Amino acid sequence: MPLVRHADVLDGLYRDVNHRRYVHPDPLEFLYAYRRLADREVAALLASSLAYGRVAQILNSVSDVLGRISPAPARYLGETSPSRIRRAMRGFKHRFSTGRHVAAMLVGAQGVIARHGSLGACFAKGISDDDATVLGAMEAFVAELTEAAGEDCGHLLPDPARRSACKRLCLMLRWLVRKDGVDPGGWNRVPAAKLLVPLDTHMHRIARGLGATRRKSADMPAVIEITEAFGRLAPDDPVRYDFALTRLGIRGDMDVGAFHDRCNNRGRSNA
Repeated sequence: MPLVRHADVLDGLYRDVNHRRYVHPDPLEFLYAYRRLADREVAALLASSLAYGRVAQILNSVSDVLGRISPAPARYLGETSPSRIRRAMRGFKHRFSTGRHVAAMLVGAQGVIARHGSLGACFAKGISDDDATVLGAMEAFVAELTEAAGEDCGHLLPDPARRSACKRLCLMLRWLVRKDGVDPGGWNRVPAAKLLVPLDTHMHRIARGLGATRRKSADMPAVIEITEAFGRLAPDDPVRYDFALTRLGIRGDMDVGAFHDRCNNRGRSNA
């Protein structure tokens, strides 16, 4: 069934759910503590990179790392030597990621900021008007971070060139580019129209149920296909519905089955 038949239900879900009171539990909530964009983008890099595993563990891990470099993460990177960053991250562990991996990524961010002035300026440099999406800029951004890190960042940074869905990096971009009741924005040089849907297995199941893709794997080709489908509803903001849809799998008070029933009933009434 074409996704356009579900437009009214999706718009209703966005109006009802896209509010800060529905954010918890989500690593996005950590960004609200930082008024300065320079601090918020460092927090976004950390929070998104650790956004895998159980949500309670994610929140604990993000809180742990930010507690070591707060209250001003960008200033911390500007004033702290790589060796002190590595010492500060000792003992940290989040599933496959260790303090050494986090320290390497922070040192990479430190190098990128020193070279470009900010993480946002580095990312924006990788975008051209001819790019349909941010995929090329994502590849350039990860390459710069990895080079500046000088060490293995482990599972924290994806490789967009390997067809991975790069869900966590797409999530960071949604937080920093879009600006509405949930996403705080700030990266004004990156067009929201070029964003890609942050795709995990849960969002992949929802997208398949909505007819946004038939692909069986939650990979980058599926991301492109799903983003294009949502882009036909919201050309300037194809990631518009992401937060509201993902609440259906995160919050116990929201029922994904009931949502699909509404979509199916609406689709039959429009047939």
